[in-house]
Amino acid sequence: MLETLGSLTASPWIYALVAVSVVLDVFLPVLPSGVLVITAAAAAAAAGAAGPVPVPVPAQVPDILLLLVIATTASVLGDMAAFRLGRRGGARLDRAIARSRRLTRAHERLGTALARGGGALVVIARFAPAGRSVVSLGAGKTQRKVAEFLPWSVLAGMAWAGYSVALGYFGTQWLGTQWLGTALSVVALFAAGALAAFLVRRPPTTAAPAA
Repeated sequence: MLETLGSLTASPWIYALVAVSVVLDVFLPVLPSGVLVITAAAAAAAAGAAGPVPVPVPAQVPDILLLLVIATTASVLGDMAAFRLGRRGGARLDRAIARSRRLTRAHERLGTALARGGGALVVIARFAPAGRSVVSLGAGKTQRKVAEFLPWSVLAGMAWAGYSVALGYFGTQWLGTQWLGTALSVVALFAAGALAAFLVRRPPTTAAPAA
C-alpha cells in the first residue's frame, strides 16, 4: 500500500487526492487521508535528503507548505459540510444520533462545551477515528453558531495537518529511509488517534463541591 501511495507523490494529482480524501473522510472515516499526507511529506523529505551521494530532486515533488495549506483547508471544508448537515439534518439525523452512543454523547457535551469556549474538544477529536465526524455533526445538531465552531475547526485542521506533515517530513529526514519513515510516522499517527479517542470518550471532570 505504501509503495502505491509513494508512486502517487510523483504526480501533481497528489494535491487533489489529498484534498478530496481529507474533505470526504468526515463522512467516510476509513479513507486514508492521514496516510496520504504523511506519504507526500515523506516523499518531499526523501527527495532532498542529504547523504554521501546527493539525491536528485524529481520534477514533481510535493511542496510542504502547499501540502500543509491544502490539508488544513480541506479539513475545515469537510468539518463545515458536516456541521451544515448536522444543522439541517432533520428527523432522519435525529434518529441516526439516537442510535449512536458516540453521536448522543457529542450532542450532550458539545452544546455546553462550545458555549463556554471549551472547543478544545474539537481539536482533540480531529485526531480520533471518526471523532471529527461525531464532533462536526454534533456541533451542527446542537445549533451552535458558525462563529463558535469555525475557529476551533481551523485550529483543529492546522494541528492535524501540521502533525501529519511533520511526522512524514522529519521522520524521513531523521531515519534517512522513506519507507521506514513513512511506516513509523503512520504508527505515530494511529497512536495519537488512540490517545485522542480515549480523551474524547473520557467523561468530563466535575469540580468538587466547596466545603
